[in-house]
Amino acid sequence: MVSKEFIRQLEGYGLTTATILYRMPDHPSFLQSYIWQEYDLAPRFPILHEFLDFWTRELEGPLHSVTVAHSRLIKPAEFKKVDGVLTIH
Repeated sequence: MVSKEFIRQLEGYGLTTATILYRMPDHPSFLQSYIWQEYDLAPRFPILHEFLDFWTRELEGPLHSVTVAHSRLIKPAEFKKVDGVLTIH
């Protein structure tokens, strides 16, 4: 059985992480953080936008800011195989 996440990766989706800062309803001067992670399409992020629309419509904590990390925005260095040996004394 193939996982839903693997199929999404084949369709071009990448792992997206969003750090959401929001104000606490009872104490608006305090910020609380929430980490959201899902496979999404960069650069439009339709699934993240759907979640943020749900947040503003259904939850009481008003959003302060959202920081997004995605494999197409930030990714580890790429390594390439090199034929040869380097000896250091």
